[in-house]
Amino acid sequence: MHDNNKNETGSDRGAVHAGATQAIGSVLICGYGVMGQGVATTFAAAGFRTVILSRRADSLANLPSGARAVSRLQQLGDDVPDLAIEFAPEDVEAKQTVYRQLEEAFPESDLVIATGTSGFDLVRLASSLVRPERFVGMHYFMPADSSPVVEVMSGPQTSAALVDRVADAVEATGKDAVRLYKPTIGYLVNRLQHAILHEAYYLIEAGVASAADIDHAARRLLAPRMCLNGLIQQKDISGLKPHADAQLSIVPALFHNHSPNPMLQAMVARGQTGLNAGRGFYDWTGTDPEQERARVSRTLKALLTFLDTLEQKTVSGTARQPIAPHDA
Repeated sequence: MHDNNKNETGSDRGAVHAGATQAIGSVLICGYGVMGQGVATTFAAAGFRTVILSRRADSLANLPSGARAVSRLQQLGDDVPDLAIEFAPEDVEAKQTVYRQLEEAFPESDLVIATGTSGFDLVRLASSLVRPERFVGMHYFMPADSSPVVEVMSGPQTSAALVDRVADAVEATGKDAVRLYKPTIGYLVNRLQHAILHEAYYLIEAGVASAADIDHAARRLLAPRMCLNGLIQQKDISGLKPHADAQLSIVPALFHNHSPNPMLQAMVARGQTGLNAGRGFYDWTGTDPEQERARVSRTLKALLTFLDTLEQKTVSGTARQPIAPHDA
């Protein structure tokens, strides 16, 4: 069983926060697609009692070591999980069906229900729940087993202590948890990504820059600076006066609207959906999708290892505490 108070380096990153209830020890993964498989692997490897709920339970091969699979909730008997993570298709009714089944199967338990959605409104998803105060969002990034960050977000009536309890379990699997105490569509990372991408798509559509030009600028300037100093701290370092002056000119000229980019929507409608289809913004003809994603995963792991090493060498004397907005 995992140690909820110490990780392998002996730090207290996975320690249960004050006010949280009993630590999570068992996890039910509802759905065993690519994401569910990756998440199940992380919990099983960390010593959590891990059960997979899948209609394909009898035919699933290569289950994570220590995990088991069931096709019906009734097969769990008295083994009630502490946390159930739903990975149903991105359809509100499909997800709410899973929640209903979970609440009916474990009506007297303290089961925490989590959604793996990346974009749906948690307020809407929780509207059908009998106990919405025990509902959270858990946003994993692909590939789920190796990506280092997971966003844990409050539902509409969820306490901060319960968010911390789930985040502590995530951190016990060796990942960093971003704790979000207010339900917000898109979590944190996707909101930032979509804000940047919405402008990028506009620049492509308007003929200002190509996809390759934008990616080159992101790789060579935006990404390295963010790796070292983040998004906000970089502006402190550069100076807020020139940044504020630039906002006066640039922000009004940004592409502000409330509609998804029509160029992107049209590409998807044509079947031009990226790597799997052989064509997206780039030509992927002849590329093996699995091999390409494996290459990207290996490269990401190597980069993160390097960044951890670099951070350890440079962190002394440079770390600064953020100021709360009302104190700034």
